Amino acid sequence: MAAFFIAPFYVFINIYIVRWMFLWMGSCHYLFQTHIFRIVFAGVYILLATSLLTGFLIQKPLWLHRFLKNVGNYFLGTFLYILLVIITVDAGRLILKYLFHVSWIGTRIAFVTTGLICFLLILFLSAYGIIHTTQVKVTPYEVTVDKKAGGINSMKIVLAADLHLGYSAGARHTERLVKKINAEHPDLVCIAGDIFDNEYDAFDHSGRVKAALRSIESTYGVYACWGNHDLNEPILAGFTFANDSSELEDERMKDFLDDCGIHLLDDSSTLIDGKFYLVGRKDPSRSKKLLETRKTPAQLTEKLDRSKPIIFIDHQPKELEEISQAGADLDLCGHTHNGQIFPGSLAIRFFWENSCGYLKKGDMHNIVTSGAGVWGPNMRVGTDSEICSITVHFSS
Repeated sequence: MAAFFIAPFYVFINIYIVRWMFLWMGSCHYLFQTHIFRIVFAGVYILLATSLLTGFLIQKPLWLHRFLKNVGNYFLGTFLYILLVIITVDAGRLILKYLFHVSWIGTRIAFVTTGLICFLLILFLSAYGIIHTTQVKVTPYEVTVDKKAGGINSMKIVLAADLHLGYSAGARHTERLVKKINAEHPDLVCIAGDIFDNEYDAFDHSGRVKAALRSIESTYGVYACWGNHDLNEPILAGFTFANDSSELEDERMKDFLDDCGIHLLDDSSTLIDGKFYLVGRKDPSRSKKLLETRKTPAQLTEKLDRSKPIIFIDHQPKELEEISQAGADLDLCGHTHNGQIFPGSLAIRFFWENSCGYLKKGDMHNIVTSGAGVWGPNMRVGTDSEICSITVHFSS
């Protein structure tokens, strides 16, 4: 419902943006002042600005649906920077004109030059952000757990999360990701949710994606928990339009993981090789939509031998104190994307106790990854797509 109330503001904002575009281009050359150019430009801009909506409404043919969804994701990131840059410059113009009474602020050369700088800045940020999503970084961590683990002194865990397999991440991205994972020679691979991007049918080349994920090499295997986007749920510009709870869960997602050799831990635990426990939690948002109950951290560990190391996989980095009190030694999370694009990378810190990186909570180590994929705008600015390579030392 909120999307319908916001729609008029979106229209107004785009009118504001196009007005400044016409004024700047018209100042650059007289050809940009012609009615023909302005009609064509406005038509193209409307197609881009409405691609989020048309991609949502047009489901068939599939190629057109996929094309519009991809265009919408690219446009959304660029639109955010167009808006941010224009508002910032316009505010600066008003301050210089009315507060400091700068005489040259209204000249044509100042207007043209400022507009050109804005154009190049938006172009650079958009191109950089799109390219940067494909560059998966490996972030190393080293932690010590004061427990014995069946005779092993240390092991390497690779944490990945937020793959968001779909329109923005497909076979090529998955293959790059798996290559990075295998290069770390992991003993254990943990995927902390949001494997899918709200639609199972959204990602193409599923055979190549499966083949890549099956090729992950790990001593103890690959384990995962669900995230809030691992549902069959219509989504428009970040707003979800919930189906009936019985239609939200897509069994093909679970079958996909099984085919890839990925073990799902859904509010359950497993003792791996008699050495350590791995606990996977339900996602709170997903459970709420599916009308499921969710165990507390204490309920998940009450029957475990706490003398052995206990590792949690939990999509959202919540309830850190409760997880620590339940006896967890290591808590692996994702979800936040570290804000994904600037200035979200600054704002995200106010919403989470640990928005990204490392935090010690009692005797527990909490590590939150910024994610291996993207959601919404198909770009990253000020953040990295990453996997975390975690060396865990145990008491000898």
